[in-house]
Amino acid sequence: MIKGVLFDLDGTFADTAPDLAVALNHVRELHDLPPLPLATIRPQASHGSAGLLSLGFGVTPEDPRFDALRIDFLAYYNAHLCVHSTLFPGMSELIDELERRGLKWGIVTNKPHRFTVPLIRALGYERRAACMVSGDTCAHAKPHPLPLLHAAATMHFSPASCLYLGDDLRDMQAAQAAGMRGIVANYGYLDRQQAAGWPAQGAIDSPPQLLQYL
Repeated sequence: MIKGVLFDLDGTFADTAPDLAVALNHVRELHDLPPLPLATIRPQASHGSAGLLSLGFGVTPEDPRFDALRIDFLAYYNAHLCVHSTLFPGMSELIDELERRGLKWGIVTNKPHRFTVPLIRALGYERRAACMVSGDTCAHAKPHPLPLLHAAATMHFSPASCLYLGDDLRDMQAAQAAGMRGIVANYGYLDRQQAAGWPAQGAIDSPPQLLQYL
């Protein structure tokens, strides 16, 4: 029996790609590069600054330019964290129904704490979440199971009684390693064809469909 529901943030709970895209294109503009379309950036939005800067500048964290680009990117993003970001359609209804049923829910993301909490606050859900686990909350981030195990412990539930919804392979790997039921958010920033091979127990095309797994 599922007692707790956990959500990845970017590409699962909220559509944050528009603000991440604006931040990336701001840094590209600083370097006299033309903006990339949102459709090009969206698939990388779950991969953090490293994935976005790789797309925007062809750099890796080992590149000498990476640190300076990352500083500029994160500074702009921090100042424009929730301008265009919104919950995915149907997510607010799902959260309302979970709470109506007395089920606790929380966020487990690889996004750093300094962005996670202000973003959830701006979206209006900080006080409603039973837990918010960020990429720097634990000693390891996803795909390591520790963040999910920490979230379950915070809610005082066993991992087996929790469900995790995410839109990335590392989400499903973390859920599997934690002993949780992992469900793929097909509406997120993923390649559905690749996702078909992920170690998940199901998939949904819109947030309210998650109720069928409860």
